[in-house]
Amino acid sequence: METTTARMETPRAAGAAGILFALLLAASIALIRYALPSDVAHAPVDPDRRWAVSAALEIVPFAGIFFLWFMGALRAHTGDAEDRFVATVFLGSGFVFAATLFVAAAAAGTVLQESTAQSGFGRSFAYTVLTTYGMRMAAVFVFTTSSIGRRLGVFPRPVVLLGFAVGLVLLLVGSSLPWSEMLFPAWALAVSGYILRVSRH
Repeated sequence: METTTARMETPRAAGAAGILFALLLAASIALIRYALPSDVAHAPVDPDRRWAVSAALEIVPFAGIFFLWFMGALRAHTGDAEDRFVATVFLGSGFVFAATLFVAAAAAGTVLQESTAQSGFGRSFAYTVLTTYGMRMAAVFVFTTSSIGRRLGVFPRPVVLLGFAVGLVLLLVGSSLPWSEMLFPAWALAVSGYILRVSRH
């Protein structure tokens, strides 16, 4: 009985964690984009926008924590039903994405330093890590999550197709399309909302 109850509560935990992760990640990306426009890579940060960088740096660790919770809750829910290969890619892509998120945030934090050269490098490095590497790992995570959901029958066809579409955009054009990284938290929000809605029934 206790095991069954825990299994029933897992989708709710995944849904709640996914929603919190999506909102926090979207907020941090928006703050970084606002304070550090990518089209002016070597311009000094506007002093009136430094608060946005500081706020994003405070938010990112919590976004990472809720992302790991989201991963763990999904993993616990599927249990041994997953294919081992897909499960390994799921975990690996999630861990690498979390690592790149923290590295990108740390690099963005260098713009708060006094050195213009250092801040210019930090801005370019942050965008490269996030959009070129982080979002491609996010794409792999979206693909594997959608595949697991399809195989187990826990995601309906529209949710699976949404995941594959988001994954393709992030994988192929994410680094060249400004604001495309917002697709990942938008997908996480949609999936988590669906999980919560279904778990209530």
